[in-house]
Amino acid sequence: MTALLKDNTISVEEYLQGELIAEIKHEYLDGYIYAMAGASTNHVRITSNLVSELGQHLKNMPCDVLSSDFKVNVNNRKFFYPDVVVICDKNDQSDKNNESLHGNDFFTQNPLLIVEVLSSSTQRADRTLKRLAYQSLPSLQEYVLIEQDFVDVEISRRSANWDSHHYFLGDAVRFESLDLILPVTEIYRRVDNEELREFWQARI
Repeated sequence: MTALLKDNTISVEEYLQGELIAEIKHEYLDGYIYAMAGASTNHVRITSNLVSELGQHLKNMPCDVLSSDFKVNVNNRKFFYPDVVVICDKNDQSDKNNESLHGNDFFTQNPLLIVEVLSSSTQRADRTLKRLAYQSLPSLQEYVLIEQDFVDVEISRRSANWDSHHYFLGDAVRFESLDLILPVTEIYRRVDNEELREFWQARI
């Protein structure tokens, strides 16, 4: 991650107001802003698959499944755009309580589950900086990392002291916080990489 403003920091208020008119999204880290790169087709497919599956599972529950246009706020010092975030706390009033701070922009401080789809440019931050930041949020129960160039779904859970569990082709992923079991193949539906091509070819 390379900051756009190397010599001067900006306030949270300046950042949130700037996001209202910015042509591209930026994340915020202790006064510095970082531009977000575009996503690959595989990245978008994985995200879309999860939003669809999680949304269907939670459709009769007081939960929201939100994609990468919605921010997570960590201690008013960090703002990230996860690929997928699930919020099931209807008492989460962070957006309303901070209306004067951010105008019409929205974020949460109380995610239940966060998903990041990894790429070569983001995986270091997703595995280290963001992992620690997200896990500091008391509401978060599961953090999910998904590879797009090969098949690997990694879930770390608060209930397991944030130890990681990996799921591969042929497995079914257990989203403990949502009471959901989802086949890995559903997460990777329509995704095109070498491992998946070989997997489906073997079934012809």
